[in-house]
Amino acid sequence: MSLTHIYTSESVGEGHPDKLADQISDSLLDAILAEDNQARVAIETLVTHGLCVIAGELTMDGYVPMADIVRRTINEVGYNDTDLGMDGRTCGVMLAVQEQSPDIAMGVDTGGAGDQGMMFGYATTETPELMPLPISVAHALSRRAAEVRRKHPSLGLRPDMKAQVSVIYEDGFAERIQTVVVSQQHAPHLTQKAVEEIVQEHIIKPVLAEYSDYNKQEIIYHINPTGRFVQGGPWGDTGLTGRKIIVDTYGGLCSHGGGAFSGKDPTKVDRSAAYMARHVAKCVVAAGLAERCVITLAYAIGVAQPVSVNVETYGTEKVPHAEIRTRIMNAFDMSPAGIAKHLGLRDASHFGYEDVTEEGRQVRLYKPFYRETAKNGHFGPAHFPWESTEAADKLRG
Repeated sequence: MSLTHIYTSESVGEGHPDKLADQISDSLLDAILAEDNQARVAIETLVTHGLCVIAGELTMDGYVPMADIVRRTINEVGYNDTDLGMDGRTCGVMLAVQEQSPDIAMGVDTGGAGDQGMMFGYATTETPELMPLPISVAHALSRRAAEVRRKHPSLGLRPDMKAQVSVIYEDGFAERIQTVVVSQQHAPHLTQKAVEEIVQEHIIKPVLAEYSDYNKQEIIYHINPTGRFVQGGPWGDTGLTGRKIIVDTYGGLCSHGGGAFSGKDPTKVDRSAAYMARHVAKCVVAAGLAERCVITLAYAIGVAQPVSVNVETYGTEKVPHAEIRTRIMNAFDMSPAGIAKHLGLRDASHFGYEDVTEEGRQVRLYKPFYRETAKNGHFGPAHFPWESTEAADKLRG
């Protein structure tokens, strides 16, 4: 008898208030690292109706125009009109930033981890990008919604949205998509029927066509199930950095240590080690050592090497666990410095700026790198360095 489970994962669009906060924090991080790629950064953002508050710790050589970066990010996401509840050109911006604690710096200066904690990385063969199917489909819906909104403004879609996908699993493997939920912010003149038609034709159908192998039976749809979604974004809900940690990772199909990512430089292992754990897990699967893999790392503040490295393959391993772990430890340096070097987390090619003239004044535009992770998940897109599987060759026997 087969064992059936239903797993559900959520994604939120770039206009969701929590994702807006994440993007602001990472836009500031990108700018800071462009000016000083050895800076220590832990920036938190709160956004609400007409107001953005920036707080945290920062130690750097140089200067970045924080308020300007905040405003530009808000506008670029799509909140550029008071009718939307927030206009980046006129909203309030408050800054409350101090230097990193010298007590923390003592451990980080010697190459130690910037905090304690556990980090998890996951990979599975059920999608080409080696991500769980539910979160992959949910992120695809979020990306598609943003593309449609920008390309077809006449449709009346607004920046805020959420997607959720339920998948039926048989004996641990994805079988078919069961339920799709999309809540899409829209202009007030659109009826519920009009929104349902737009979302189905422009967002859901094109995405599900990419997952035809899992679109085997009639799917249950819930589109704007309350019947109306006009008041959204920071107008409808307060946004905070780091409040979508499951959206950012594996959609609940893997454990999470609790540490958020956005706004943190690579010395913060709750970000960099989570990237490394994903990278290693993906290399294990790509090397053919297992069909599913979870890598668990744990660190002590001020200590360079992890205090534990664990491997779980759910019975799909092709060689013994002990052998997989030995190969991993021989192939990868798990210290914060080793992670940053291997994954290029401070690589100068990722950061930079261009000085341009806008509306008669000089403006510095910073190249996005970490900000791109803050939109539709930190794992999956092939251009992120930790998604590379070139190092899988080091794990093959």
